[in-house]
Amino acid sequence: MTGKQRFFQALRFEQPDRPPHFEIAFQLTREAFGMDYPSGKALAAAAGAARDRLLTACAEIYDKTVSAFAWDAFVVLNPPQDADGIRAARRVFGDEIAVGGIVWEGVISIDIIRDWERFAADLLERDDEVRRWAEALCAAAVAKVDRLADAGADFIVLASDVAFNGGPFISPAHFRRHVQPYLRRLVDRVRGHGKVAVFHSDGQLMPILDQLLDCRPHVLQSIDPMAGMDIAEVKRLTFGRMALMGNVQCSVLQEGPPEAIRRSVLYCLEHASAGGGYVFSSSNTIFPGVPLDNYRLMLDVFREFCGGIRPAGRGDAGGDRGN
Repeated sequence: MTGKQRFFQALRFEQPDRPPHFEIAFQLTREAFGMDYPSGKALAAAAGAARDRLLTACAEIYDKTVSAFAWDAFVVLNPPQDADGIRAARRVFGDEIAVGGIVWEGVISIDIIRDWERFAADLLERDDEVRRWAEALCAAAVAKVDRLADAGADFIVLASDVAFNGGPFISPAHFRRHVQPYLRRLVDRVRGHGKVAVFHSDGQLMPILDQLLDCRPHVLQSIDPMAGMDIAEVKRLTFGRMALMGNVQCSVLQEGPPEAIRRSVLYCLEHASAGGGYVFSSSNTIFPGVPLDNYRLMLDVFREFCGGIRPAGRGDAGGDRGN
């Protein structure tokens, strides 16, 4: 079974040979491989043959990451939101794994609010202005979705944090008016291309979970345990309608101890993997500050749970390249 087959089987709520695994981002390439991605500034400035060389350098790191950690999918972040990056990844992986792109800032969200007092006042006093802002964000994001889909992405991550640890960043009523219709429009656009829509948000999403379900993304990530998101309960509420990804606690991956990492991994796998509909990953990304050995331990526990299955054609979850 290829990684791509495993990924899509899980999203159909069928039981694959093991849950698929990948991370939205892996930012420890220097620690793992002694390599850094070309800078965003260099990628943006390059053209022609020089840009091709930089994209080839990115693709080499894509390949090393997927091979070292037995990923079943890969999100192109270097360069982000870029059709050429999708094409470069597709040349490396063919149809062996699922290749994804990412679109940020498609809806009003925590990430893009600069003046919270002004935003709060606008919600109450300038509804039309807020809606014009939401329309503009969505229109720009639709164009990005189209470019990534046309370049050959299998899935598109719509990344917008819409909740803090204590709950959504605006009331459910305001969310229904100013966020949900535009997120639904973006998901529909991804689906219209025949692609998989993944919605990412940290935070406590339970008060708006019904609205997210109504948007019909194929996958919700990150199921944030630090915000009290219990993947067992979320799966009970969403099974058959929306797959889940994540929930291995990032703070535990960063700080340990090993037994806490093991408990977090096993909780996710024991409560979310049965019947498909689950993609194994951290509750955000593997970011700077996470010890590489802690990520490797996470994958060791995952492999033990899965009976030591080694995916065909790529490295095993312990980090060694193999057949």
